[in-house]
Amino acid sequence: MLPRIVCGFISGFICAGAASAQASLPVKWEELTGGDFIQAIAKAQGVCVLPFGIIEKHGPHLPLGTDLINVRYASVQGAEQEYAVVFPAYYFGQIFEAKHEPGTMAYSAKLQMELLQETTDEMARNGCKKIVIANGHGGNVHLLPFFAQAQLDTPHDYVVYIYGLQERSAPGRPALQSKFDAHAGEGETSHVMISRPDLVHMDRVASESGADQKRLDLPPGMYTGIWWYASFPDHYAGDATAANRALGEFDMKAWAGGIANAIRAAKADNESPKLQREFFEKSAHPLDTKQ
Repeated sequence: MLPRIVCGFISGFICAGAASAQASLPVKWEELTGGDFIQAIAKAQGVCVLPFGIIEKHGPHLPLGTDLINVRYASVQGAEQEYAVVFPAYYFGQIFEAKHEPGTMAYSAKLQMELLQETTDEMARNGCKKIVIANGHGGNVHLLPFFAQAQLDTPHDYVVYIYGLQERSAPGRPALQSKFDAHAGEGETSHVMISRPDLVHMDRVASESGADQKRLDLPPGMYTGIWWYASFPDHYAGDATAANRALGEFDMKAWAGGIANAIRAAKADNESPKLQREFFEKSAHPLDTKQ
């Protein structure tokens, strides 16, 4: 038997080592070992981030995975500020309007919902009881709120939160030089200058026009799915000529900070799980609900 002082030293060394290992746990799901994953879920208090991008054309100068690259970059940066486990690359969203462009991956609407549901179910089975879906693609702005609402259809032991696209109007933001900025324009190009500068081809920016073609004339409040193609058939909306790192750094820092705040909010939220359990119990016996 080792002397007590030696045992104490060894025990302290092991504890210190374990604490150090936990402090340095990667945030990326795929970089964790099995044992580290258990520690990571505990450290994250069951909060996991699912960065949701897409594979589509982004003008003549940005990579097909722009939305995916940017939202995962912001999610990882945010999770390093407020620890959470960040799910691997996920791009199985709504992008039918770009099916005419090379490289687009447009999965059926049915598969989009089924795959996302099975993904969150599997994440929850692995301890992610609070899942923050961070959206990085404009085409998902209808899909994701509907998915969150659809979670009330069947009882779940986890909560889904949607963190939408970041507003780009924070005080101190560098002024835009372009009059119109949407898809692959000045802002988004600036973002990729931060997340993957090696994939930005500024020499190709002027090879296509990002101007609105205005090929539809419908009254306000009237919607049709072909609207995007009618306006931006080349899948480029804006002018990336003035893209710059200062704008990219500002926006990406704000985006990461917003995701960090969303993680904090999910950790602190004890009401959603409680109310969800109450709702599922009542929905199973609607005639018992007091009127």
